[in-house]
Amino acid sequence: MFAVQAKALVKTYGSTRALDGVDLSIPTGKVLGLLGPNGAGKTTTVRILTTLLRPDSGEAEVAGHDVLAQPDAVRRSIGLSGQYAAVDENLTGFENLYMVGRLYGSKKAAAKSRARELLARFRLEDAADRPAKTYSGGMRRRLDLAGALVAEPTVVILDEPTTGLDPRGRIDTWEVIKELVADGTTVLLTTQYLEEADQLADSIVVIDKGKVIARGTADELKQEIGGERLELVVANTSDLAMTTQVLTEVGSGTPTVDEHTRKVDVLVEGGPKALIEALRRLDGHGVAVQDVALHRPTLDDVFLSLTGHATDEGEKK
Repeated sequence: MFAVQAKALVKTYGSTRALDGVDLSIPTGKVLGLLGPNGAGKTTTVRILTTLLRPDSGEAEVAGHDVLAQPDAVRRSIGLSGQYAAVDENLTGFENLYMVGRLYGSKKAAAKSRARELLARFRLEDAADRPAKTYSGGMRRRLDLAGALVAEPTVVILDEPTTGLDPRGRIDTWEVIKELVADGTTVLLTTQYLEEADQLADSIVVIDKGKVIARGTADELKQEIGGERLELVVANTSDLAMTTQVLTEVGSGTPTVDEHTRKVDVLVEGGPKALIEALRRLDGHGVAVQDVALHRPTLDDVFLSLTGHATDEGEKK
């Protein structure tokens, strides 16, 4: 049973094809991570699934309702937290959540109880009676996410929900998402934090330039690119050029260099053999190595391999 399904979604803006036949599906009670660089089509997909935008062609269902034929039913079934906190800054945190509850048709007592419950859940109790305009950016993001959960929706769509949060706020948000899924809620998560997708997503869809370019679990995607990542830290900055040359020769990709930490890393096949060979060659050139590490590929490696650039690069919206 799928809580969200989209088939062959197409959306164009003039000569720009924002979506070019996107397919995705999310089983009930699971988390799908939608990854892609800026301008890839993530937010366009979210806007279609939340009935805020009509596709040029294709079809989609959310919670069993057609987004084009039954938009009101879709809206009653979902919670949405967008990239920017949608809160009324002149209302208090409590008033914001109470207002959302009343708009969804809750009785006064139920709306008040739900507002207090969510304020506690997101560590906003101490600021509950302060105007939202006095909140920090991270507090507004947490209030916005709380607002998306007021009606206890069966499907929650989170468009980069932890943008602007500090590490504690991000971890707290992850815990809330895990609790939602444990209760049977289905989640569509767009994110540029690959660690976030690794932590939360049951499956991942990667889109770039409006097209799906990969899909699978985090482990499946990591296995697709193969190899491991070899990292070396050298004692002297002057040895970075030689180290980069050696890792280019033993590696299976282009090394990355961090001059500040004197670290050079590269994807390699046959990790231990490549490590031994790199150290042998560097020793022959008199390069002093301070630290060595060999890691499995990360989602960052997958993303770089698939799109050719990191998540924070690419065309801006």
